Amino acid sequence: MIIGIDNLCFNYDGSPLITDFSLNVSPGEIVCLVGPNGSGKSSLIDCILGFNKPVNGSIIIDGKDLSQYSGRQLAKVISYVPQHHNPAFPYTVKEVVAMGRTAYSGLFGIPDSDCDSVCAEALDKTGISSLAEREYNSLSGGELKLVLLARALAQKTPVMILDEPTASLDFRNEMLFIQLVADLIKNENLAVIMATHSLQHLFYFEGRKLPVKAVLMRKGVSPEIGIPSELLTAEKLSGIYNVRASVTDIDGYNGENMKSITIFGIRDGEEIK
Repeated sequence: MIIGIDNLCFNYDGSPLITDFSLNVSPGEIVCLVGPNGSGKSSLIDCILGFNKPVNGSIIIDGKDLSQYSGRQLAKVISYVPQHHNPAFPYTVKEVVAMGRTAYSGLFGIPDSDCDSVCAEALDKTGISSLAEREYNSLSGGELKLVLLARALAQKTPVMILDEPTASLDFRNEMLFIQLVADLIKNENLAVIMATHSLQHLFYFEGRKLPVKAVLMRKGVSPEIGIPSELLTAEKLSGIYNVRASVTDIDGYNGENMKSITIFGIRDGEEIK
């Protein structure tokens, strides 16, 4: 276990948002946070990153309580890919990736001796070495996400947190990003926590035979945790999202059986074709 969350409670604007939440995360495992807007996915991530202060419960990271970490120490354990990132200056891709080494820099921000080789490796793993000298703010949405993933890899952390990393990406770039994440979990033994609105991502990870936990979140209700194919049933999704849904078996990754979700429309409303 690399992260242990016990009986976590968090309030937003004085009302309960996350209630009685407990979870263990192990290396080589992905935990997917799903649920309607406002259910607490990003708030939970901010609790783990130390930005939000829970009203109850504990978060243990690599055997030590979160409160005992400095920001620099935590950055050596957890890397983070945000949902949105708006660059203010025309840094090159190589410079942005090197920012992942900030926690290892010396006095006056001097890069550590491994910076160049680690960043080159991160660029190579994400397939964007050819973009190294490009200006970050000139890239497409898909390229930007890969740069942020490379920056997180450059931190060399055992845990990576992704907050809706494929939001606004086209289908190909979304699939490319998710496939890269799956490969990193399998090959690098990373522990990954990912918030996503695409329930199909969970079935993809399960189809890749990765250890995956689905965390189904609802505002003010203790989250449900389970295997995606068992937890995310048509009946449960229909009730939580107020949609007409179907979950079916399909031939997935390398012919392996997996699940697919189809949304037919809104319950008690006009059907969406």
